[in-house]
Amino acid sequence: MALAQQTEILLLDEPTTFLDLSHQIEVMELLVRLVRREGKTVVAVLHDLNQAARYVDRMAVLRDGAILTEGSPAEVMTAETLWTGFGVQAEVHPDPVTGSPMALPRAMQSDHS
Repeated sequence: MALAQQTEILLLDEPTTFLDLSHQIEVMELLVRLVRREGKTVVAVLHDLNQAARYVDRMAVLRDGAILTEGSPAEVMTAETLWTGFGVQAEVHPDPVTGSPMALPRAMQSDHS
């Protein structure tokens, strides 16, 4: 429906939630085409940071309603940002397919033995 309106800017909230993996990829690749071929601006909320880093040109991490950091995926997807923003210890490595940063979270410590 949003595409039929032919707007210059698309605002999307979790466009890949509840989709299976193949449809998630299809949606993200469609959004990239809209940006690169048709000059659209797409602003999307994505909670899957690896998915975001793979497909977006710029990303931001919010904490307590404010922007904690923003920039290119390489600038934003750091172990420090993941710790500061989400309290998650993670290693960040280049995605073997795209070269974009990819987070590999460490297991959370549990009080259960």
